[in-house]
Amino acid sequence: MLNDTLFSKADYAVQKLMDFAPQLVISLLTLIIGFWVAGKIGTLLKNFLKKRGVDSTIIPFLSSVLVVLVKILVVISVAERFGVKTASFIALLGGAGLAIGLALQGSLQHFASGVMILIFKPYKVGDLVDLKGCFGNVEEIQIFNTVIRTPDNKRVVVPNGIATSDVMTNLSANGKLRVDLSIGIPYEEDFDRVKAIIRAALDRVPSRLQDEPTIEINRFADSSLVLDVRPYATDKTYWDVYYQSYREIKKALSEAGIRVPYPVELEKPFVA
Repeated sequence: MLNDTLFSKADYAVQKLMDFAPQLVISLLTLIIGFWVAGKIGTLLKNFLKKRGVDSTIIPFLSSVLVVLVKILVVISVAERFGVKTASFIALLGGAGLAIGLALQGSLQHFASGVMILIFKPYKVGDLVDLKGCFGNVEEIQIFNTVIRTPDNKRVVVPNGIATSDVMTNLSANGKLRVDLSIGIPYEEDFDRVKAIIRAALDRVPSRLQDEPTIEINRFADSSLVLDVRPYATDKTYWDVYYQSYREIKKALSEAGIRVPYPVELEKPFVA
Protein backbone atom coordinates (compact mmCIF):
# COMPACT_ATOMS: atom_id res chain seq x y z
CA MET A 1 0.00 0.00 0.00
CA LEU A 2 2.87 2.31 0.88
CA ASN A 3 4.64 1.50 -2.38
CA ASP A 4 1.50 2.34 -4.35
CA THR A 5 1.30 5.73 -2.63
CA LEU A 6 4.95 6.50 -3.36
CA PHE A 7 4.63 5.50 -7.01
CA SER A 8 1.50 7.59 -7.28
CA LYS A 9 3.26 10.66 -5.91
CA ALA A 10 6.25 10.06 -8.17
CA ASP A 11 4.00 9.79 -11.21
CA TYR A 12 2.26 13.02 -10.18
CA ALA A 13 5.60 14.82 -9.78
CA VAL A 14 6.85 13.60 -13.15
CA GLN A 15 3.61 14.64 -14.79
CA LYS A 16 3.81 18.12 -13.26
CA LEU A 17 7.43 18.40 -14.35
CA MET A 18 6.50 17.41 -17.89
CA ASP A 19 3.72 19.97 -17.89
CA PHE A 20 6.03 22.60 -16.46
CA ALA A 21 9.03 21.84 -18.73
CA PRO A 22 7.87 23.77 -21.83
CA GLN A 23 7.16 26.86 -19.73
CA LEU A 24 10.54 26.53 -18.02
CA VAL A 25 12.34 26.21 -21.36
CA ILE A 26 10.48 29.22 -22.77
CA SER A 27 11.34 31.27 -19.65
CA LEU A 28 15.01 30.34 -19.86
CA LEU A 29 15.09 31.23 -23.55
CA THR A 30 13.34 34.52 -22.76
CA LEU A 31 15.99 35.31 -20.15
CA ILE A 32 18.86 34.42 -22.47
CA ILE A 33 17.46 36.31 -25.46
CA GLY A 34 16.33 39.24 -23.31
CA PHE A 35 19.74 39.62 -21.69
CA TRP A 36 21.38 39.37 -25.13
CA VAL A 37 19.07 42.08 -26.48
CA ALA A 38 19.86 44.23 -23.42
CA GLY A 39 23.57 43.98 -24.21
CA LYS A 40 22.95 44.92 -27.84
CA ILE A 41 20.86 47.93 -26.76
CA GLY A 42 23.70 49.00 -24.47
CA THR A 43 26.17 48.77 -27.37
CA LEU A 44 23.86 50.79 -29.63
CA LEU A 45 23.55 53.47 -26.96
CA LYS A 46 27.35 53.62 -26.59
CA ASN A 47 27.78 54.11 -30.34
CA PHE A 48 25.05 56.75 -30.43
CA LEU A 49 26.57 58.72 -27.55
CA LYS A 50 30.03 58.54 -29.11
CA LYS A 51 28.67 59.96 -32.37
CA ARG A 52 26.98 62.74 -30.39
CA GLY A 53 30.32 63.60 -28.83
CA VAL A 54 29.24 62.80 -25.27
CA ASP A 55 32.16 62.64 -22.86
CA SER A 56 33.64 59.17 -22.71
CA THR A 57 33.57 59.10 -18.90
CA ILE A 58 29.77 59.03 -18.78
CA ILE A 59 29.07 56.68 -21.71
CA PRO A 60 29.74 53.39 -19.83
CA PHE A 61 27.57 54.52 -16.93
CA LEU A 62 24.58 55.49 -19.07
CA SER A 63 24.77 52.33 -21.14
CA SER A 64 25.03 50.13 -18.05
CA VAL A 65 22.00 51.84 -16.49
CA LEU A 66 19.96 51.14 -19.64
CA VAL A 67 21.14 47.51 -19.75
CA VAL A 68 20.14 46.97 -16.11
CA LEU A 69 16.70 48.49 -16.69
CA VAL A 70 16.07 46.25 -19.71
CA LYS A 71 17.19 43.19 -17.76
CA ILE A 72 14.84 44.08 -14.90
CA LEU A 73 11.95 44.28 -17.37
CA VAL A 74 12.92 40.88 -18.77
CA VAL A 75 13.00 39.32 -15.29
CA ILE A 76 9.61 40.83 -14.44
CA SER A 77 8.08 39.46 -17.65
CA VAL A 78 9.48 35.98 -16.89
CA ALA A 79 8.22 36.17 -13.30
CA GLU A 80 4.69 36.80 -14.60
CA ARG A 81 4.80 33.48 -16.44
CA PHE A 82 5.20 31.74 -13.08
CA GLY A 83 2.29 33.54 -11.49
CA VAL A 84 4.31 36.03 -9.48
CA LYS A 85 2.25 39.10 -8.55
CA THR A 86 4.43 41.59 -10.42
CA ALA A 87 2.04 44.49 -9.78
CA SER A 88 2.74 44.44 -6.06
CA PHE A 89 6.41 43.79 -6.79
CA ILE A 90 6.59 46.87 -9.02
CA ALA A 91 4.74 48.92 -6.39
CA LEU A 92 7.29 47.83 -3.81
CA LEU A 93 10.15 48.81 -6.12
CA GLY A 94 8.46 52.13 -6.78
CA GLY A 95 8.10 52.86 -3.08
CA ALA A 96 11.71 51.93 -2.44
CA GLY A 97 12.80 54.07 -5.38
CA LEU A 98 10.82 57.04 -4.03
CA ALA A 99 12.39 56.68 -0.60
CA ILE A 100 15.88 56.42 -2.09
CA GLY A 101 15.17 59.35 -4.38
CA LEU A 102 14.13 61.57 -1.46
CA ALA A 103 17.19 60.54 0.50
CA LEU A 104 19.48 61.23 -2.46
CA GLN A 105 17.65 64.27 -3.79
CA GLY A 106 20.76 66.44 -3.91
CA SER A 107 22.83 63.72 -5.57
CA LEU A 108 20.13 63.09 -8.18
CA GLN A 109 20.08 66.80 -8.97
CA HIS A 110 23.84 66.75 -9.51
CA PHE A 111 23.47 63.62 -11.66
CA ALA A 112 20.80 65.26 -13.82
CA SER A 113 22.96 68.37 -14.13
CA GLY A 114 25.93 66.22 -15.17
CA VAL A 115 23.87 64.60 -17.91
CA MET A 116 22.74 68.03 -19.13
CA ILE A 117 26.36 69.24 -19.17
CA LEU A 118 27.45 66.26 -21.25
CA ILE A 119 24.57 66.66 -23.70
CA PHE A 120 24.48 70.45 -24.20
CA LYS A 121 28.22 71.04 -23.58
CA PRO A 122 28.34 74.46 -21.89
CA TYR A 123 31.92 73.37 -21.24
CA LYS A 124 34.02 70.30 -21.92
CA VAL A 125 37.19 68.66 -20.67
CA GLY A 126 40.15 71.00 -21.18
CA ASP A 127 38.14 74.25 -21.21
CA LEU A 128 39.19 77.14 -18.98
CA VAL A 129 36.14 77.99 -16.87
CA ASP A 130 34.97 80.02 -13.91
CA LEU A 131 32.34 78.07 -11.97
CA LYS A 132 31.02 80.24 -9.17
CA GLY A 133 34.47 81.58 -8.34
CA CYS A 134 36.33 78.33 -9.08
CA PHE A 135 38.76 79.23 -11.88
CA GLY A 136 40.75 76.64 -13.79
CA ASN A 137 40.78 74.00 -16.52
CA VAL A 138 38.16 71.27 -16.57
CA GLU A 139 40.02 68.05 -15.87
CA GLU A 140 37.09 65.64 -15.68
CA ILE A 141 33.29 65.65 -15.88
CA GLN A 142 32.03 62.99 -13.50
CA ILE A 143 28.51 61.75 -12.82
CA PHE A 144 27.92 64.09 -9.90
CA ASN A 145 30.85 66.53 -10.03
CA THR A 146 33.11 68.53 -12.30
CA VAL A 147 36.82 68.38 -11.43
CA ILE A 148 38.82 71.56 -12.05
CA ARG A 149 42.60 72.00 -12.01
CA THR A 150 43.41 75.55 -10.88
CA PRO A 151 46.41 77.55 -12.15
CA ASP A 152 48.17 76.89 -8.81
CA ASN A 153 47.69 73.13 -9.37
CA LYS A 154 44.88 72.60 -6.89
CA ARG A 155 42.21 69.99 -7.61
CA VAL A 156 38.76 71.49 -7.00
CA VAL A 157 35.60 69.36 -7.11
CA VAL A 158 32.48 71.35 -8.02
CA PRO A 159 29.04 69.65 -7.76
CA ASN A 160 27.35 69.68 -11.16
CA GLY A 161 24.18 71.18 -9.68
CA ILE A 162 26.13 74.24 -8.57
CA ALA A 163 27.88 74.50 -11.94
CA THR A 164 24.56 74.64 -13.83
CA SER A 165 22.41 76.60 -11.37
CA ASP A 166 24.58 79.73 -11.26
CA VAL A 167 26.48 81.94 -13.69
CA MET A 168 29.12 79.90 -15.52
CA THR A 169 31.89 81.51 -17.58
CA ASN A 170 33.63 79.51 -20.28
CA LEU A 171 36.79 81.39 -21.19
CA SER A 172 37.66 78.92 -23.96
CA ALA A 173 34.39 79.21 -25.87
CA ASN A 174 35.46 82.00 -28.24
CA GLY A 175 38.92 80.63 -28.97
CA LYS A 176 40.88 83.57 -27.51
CA LEU A 177 41.28 85.52 -24.29
CA ARG A 178 42.28 89.09 -23.59
CA VAL A 179 45.27 89.39 -21.25
CA ASP A 180 44.89 92.41 -18.97
CA LEU A 181 48.17 94.14 -18.04
CA SER A 182 48.81 97.44 -16.24
CA ILE A 183 51.97 99.43 -16.90
CA GLY A 184 52.99 102.59 -15.07
CA ILE A 185 55.11 105.23 -16.80
CA PRO A 186 56.39 108.63 -15.61
CA TYR A 187 54.26 111.66 -16.45
CA GLU A 188 57.13 113.34 -18.31
CA GLU A 189 57.40 110.54 -20.89
CA ASP A 190 55.76 110.94 -24.29
CA PHE A 191 52.80 108.55 -24.51
CA ASP A 192 53.09 107.86 -28.25
CA ARG A 193 56.78 106.98 -27.86
CA VAL A 194 56.07 104.64 -24.96
CA LYS A 195 53.18 103.08 -26.83
CA ALA A 196 55.44 102.25 -29.79
CA ILE A 197 58.05 100.72 -27.46
CA ILE A 198 55.43 98.53 -25.75
CA ARG A 199 53.95 97.50 -29.09
CA ALA A 200 57.37 96.39 -30.32
CA ALA A 201 57.96 94.53 -27.05
CA LEU A 202 54.70 92.58 -27.51
CA ASP A 203 55.87 91.51 -30.96
CA ARG A 204 58.65 89.59 -29.22
CA VAL A 205 56.15 87.46 -27.28
CA PRO A 206 55.97 84.26 -29.40
CA SER A 207 52.78 82.81 -27.91
CA ARG A 208 50.73 86.01 -28.34
CA LEU A 209 47.91 85.96 -30.89
CA GLN A 210 48.27 88.36 -33.81
CA ASP A 211 45.17 90.37 -32.90
CA GLU A 212 46.02 94.04 -32.51
CA PRO A 213 46.63 94.73 -28.80
CA THR A 214 45.08 97.68 -26.98
CA ILE A 215 47.53 100.17 -25.45
CA GLU A 216 45.75 103.13 -23.90
CA ILE A 217 45.80 105.40 -20.84
CA ASN A 218 43.73 104.03 -17.98
CA ARG A 219 44.10 106.71 -15.28
CA PHE A 220 46.27 109.39 -13.75
CA ALA A 221 47.73 107.91 -10.58
CA ASP A 222 49.62 109.82 -7.85
CA SER A 223 53.09 109.09 -9.20
CA SER A 224 52.58 107.63 -12.68
CA LEU A 225 50.47 107.40 -15.76
CA VAL A 226 48.80 103.98 -15.72
CA LEU A 227 48.42 102.29 -19.09
CA ASP A 228 46.12 99.42 -20.04
CA VAL A 229 47.96 96.90 -22.20
CA ARG A 230 45.70 94.22 -23.69
CA PRO A 231 47.30 91.50 -25.87
CA TYR A 232 45.40 88.31 -26.79
CA ALA A 233 46.12 84.63 -26.11
CA THR A 234 44.44 81.24 -26.16
CA ASP A 235 43.31 79.52 -22.99
CA LYS A 236 46.39 77.29 -23.23
CA THR A 237 48.89 80.15 -23.63
CA TYR A 238 47.23 82.73 -21.36
CA TRP A 239 49.79 82.63 -18.55
CA ASP A 240 52.73 82.38 -20.95
CA VAL A 241 51.58 85.58 -22.67
CA TYR A 242 50.90 87.22 -19.31
CA TYR A 243 54.38 86.68 -17.90
CA GLN A 244 56.30 87.00 -21.17
CA SER A 245 54.60 90.31 -21.96
CA TYR A 246 55.58 91.83 -18.63
CA ARG A 247 59.14 90.57 -19.06
CA GLU A 248 59.54 91.92 -22.59
CA ILE A 249 57.92 95.27 -21.72
CA LYS A 250 60.20 95.73 -18.70
CA LYS A 251 63.24 94.92 -20.83
CA ALA A 252 62.16 97.30 -23.62
CA LEU A 253 61.45 100.18 -21.23
CA SER A 254 64.82 99.73 -19.54
CA GLU A 255 66.64 99.70 -22.89
CA ALA A 256 64.84 102.90 -23.87
CA GLY A 257 65.91 104.58 -20.64
CA ILE A 258 62.37 104.84 -19.29
CA ARG A 259 62.47 104.42 -15.54
CA VAL A 260 59.84 102.62 -13.54
CA PRO A 261 58.00 105.26 -11.48
CA TYR A 262 58.15 104.91 -7.72
CA PRO A 263 55.32 105.87 -5.38
CA VAL A 264 55.65 109.43 -4.17
CA GLU A 265 54.85 109.94 -0.53
CA LEU A 266 53.19 113.30 -0.05
CA GLU A 267 54.60 115.45 2.74
CA LYS A 268 52.35 115.57 5.75
CA PRO A 269 51.56 119.03 7.10
CA PHE A 270 53.33 119.88 10.31
CA VAL A 271 51.03 119.68 13.29
CA ALA A 272 52.26 121.28 16.51
